[in-house]
Amino acid sequence: MISQVFTTSIGGDPELVLETHHMHLEAPNWTRDSRALVLNGDGVLWRFDLGSHDLDRIPISGVPELNNDHVLDIDGEHAFVSANDGHIYRAPLAGGRAERVTNETGRQQFLHGVSHDGSTLAYVGLEPGDGDVRGQANIFTIPAQGGPDHQVTFGTAPADGCEFSPDDEWIYFNTEAFSPGQAQIARIPVNGGEPEQLTFDERVNWFPHLSPDGTAAVYLSYPLGTTGHPGGRDVELCVVADDWSEPVRRLPLWGGQGTINVPSWSPTGDRFAYVAYQP
Repeated sequence: MISQVFTTSIGGDPELVLETHHMHLEAPNWTRDSRALVLNGDGVLWRFDLGSHDLDRIPISGVPELNNDHVLDIDGEHAFVSANDGHIYRAPLAGGRAERVTNETGRQQFLHGVSHDGSTLAYVGLEPGDGDVRGQANIFTIPAQGGPDHQVTFGTAPADGCEFSPDDEWIYFNTEAFSPGQAQIARIPVNGGEPEQLTFDERVNWFPHLSPDGTAAVYLSYPLGTTGHPGGRDVELCVVADDWSEPVRRLPLWGGQGTINVPSWSPTGDRFAYVAYQP
């Protein structure tokens, strides 16, 4: 499998910045100085320098193998990461020991968002499943330094991909609440309430990511009938303006899981990053 990391502007041509068959890379986000991308690969974090094109492992200790859900802290020196033990940790980007943030809840906890004031994390809490049946997933928040959990969504419809709006008043996410088995993009007040549906098409839409100024967003779109967010599919990245009407751009590629799971806009908001795959 070849991993291809691209960056692109809203209307420009994609630029291939990294290609490798040595490792399955996933979920790029940008460092605060816009000089590098942080990605997951082989259960650890990697830093890819956009100038030198060096790809270096970030030596984090005190944490189990990581999954691909990671978001950078606003201090520019730490990342919040989700591990395969179901917990979220805060780890130094320069390398060092990670510290656990989340509580023992019995849920698996998958990080997706950090508030823009740095105070709060938004995560997906996955309840234990029954045999082959996937457990119920809802949106929760927790103080970034640790503290009590706050449940934001309730019910039986799966929810995922939670991310704060630039003003920290809303959480954007994907949910099957409006159409069972077909995820659509929605938003909900950060303290909970009624979700507002934002996409209404005949596709399965995941992982909304808002530009830093809130004037645009990008999300991952699967064909109708897709279950969950698998990899290795013909998908689209859809770019919308802040009114969430018809996409202003559709970018077809082969990918899915790993392509754009985490916030992926540059700090200046002029580009976003994603991963495509080739067999």
